Amino acid sequence: MKMANLVSEWSSCHRQGRSIGAVIVKDKRVMTTGYNGAPAGMLTCKERGICLRDQLNIESGTRAEVCYAIHAEQNAIVQAAKLGINIDGATLYCTHQPCSICAKMIINVGIKRVVYEQGYPDPFTLELFEQTGVVLERFEPGEG
Repeated sequence: MKMANLVSEWSSCHRQGRSIGAVIVKDKRVMTTGYNGAPAGMLTCKERGICLRDQLNIESGTRAEVCYAIHAEQNAIVQAAKLGINIDGATLYCTHQPCSICAKMIINVGIKRVVYEQGYPDPFTLELFEQTGVVLERFEPGEG
């Protein structure tokens, strides 16, 4: 979890309190990391000096598609695909509970366990993980 928090510092999100980090681990080895930020080659929100979601008054946990950034979990999964790294059966550590879009990706790539530190206002995620058997655990400080 310490590593997920460290990776979150690389976030290029302009929105206050939305620096997210993710780490995918398999067989006690770090496979990939991800943070929320603009796709490669695009200006980041920090570079733009604005948050599109704030400009449009979009509530947190809704309309995730209206944002320049890709989520930390998505970046970690995409990085694994780009590098040809097998993450089937892995654990994902994330600073925040995944949204339902990320949850669907997590399920389909075969990640079996998600450990998160802070909540996120998307209760549909809980249903998705419960129905598919993906273990979702809230991190308690002192666990490592």
